[in-house]
Amino acid sequence: MKTIGEFKSENKVAIGVGLRHPHYADVLAPSLNIEASDSMQIDFVEVHSENFFAQGGASRALIKEVAEKYPVSLHSTALGLGSKASIAGGYLESLSELANIVNPFLMSDHAAFSWSEIEGESVHAGDLLPIAFNEKNLKNMANNIDAVQQLTGKRLLIENLSAYLQPKDSILIETDFLVALTELTQCGLLIDLNNLVVNANNFSDIPALEYAKDWLQKIPAHVVGEIHLAGFTPVAEGELAIDDHSQPISDHGWQLYEFALQRFGAVPTLIEWDNNLPSWQELLLEAHKARIVSELVMNNE
Repeated sequence: MKTIGEFKSENKVAIGVGLRHPHYADVLAPSLNIEASDSMQIDFVEVHSENFFAQGGASRALIKEVAEKYPVSLHSTALGLGSKASIAGGYLESLSELANIVNPFLMSDHAAFSWSEIEGESVHAGDLLPIAFNEKNLKNMANNIDAVQQLTGKRLLIENLSAYLQPKDSILIETDFLVALTELTQCGLLIDLNNLVVNANNFSDIPALEYAKDWLQKIPAHVVGEIHLAGFTPVAEGELAIDDHSQPISDHGWQLYEFALQRFGAVPTLIEWDNNLPSWQELLLEAHKARIVSELVMNNE
């Protein structure tokens, strides 16, 4: 099993897929066709951290077995790093314990808030909610990121959010806010290209590719630790786009991926697909497309 560091030293892009429940058996099954497996391979898998917090049982046994076969990226969805309320008791400890077992090569969550307090009780929104980009939220989020990094001993990657409303009181642009977080905490960024396209559809008056490329130009290359690729259900002009991860990557997505690789270099890349899940072979084919694109870009540098 090649390490992620070896990919970077060879100027090659590590390609992974998001591992979801219907594909658990597939990821551990031995391939009967070695030639096919060589051309349809993956280099790592990403799992949602919260699905494996339970100590013992089938899920814990599974993640241990997966980690023996592939490098694992732990992608959290419930930290709520932008929340004014503290991260609920026990969550950080569970995340740290899982990280000690899996030894992930990447850990990530979102630039969002999720936690609040109602009558003294911690309540989770069950969603990733946008935050206003201002100094107060910057300091608060930096403190939460520091808490995670100090407890786990791992660098955290922060993902840009797809949003369906724009909070008031923003005095910073999103890219300045995210870059400032990396400077305050030494965290990195996970750039979700599909989220940029969704946000461009929902909020921008300029074409999606132009919007997204301008956004990426504002991000220093050295802070980017991972790229996410996904697709979403197309909508008519003027309709709200939803980041549903239910489709193959669009032509815009592939074009943007080429641009991102030229900008950031050989960054680990993940195929995200969460709804209307394809077969395992179809998912591997999408990963194979990403590998072809990355090799073309890296070989032309």
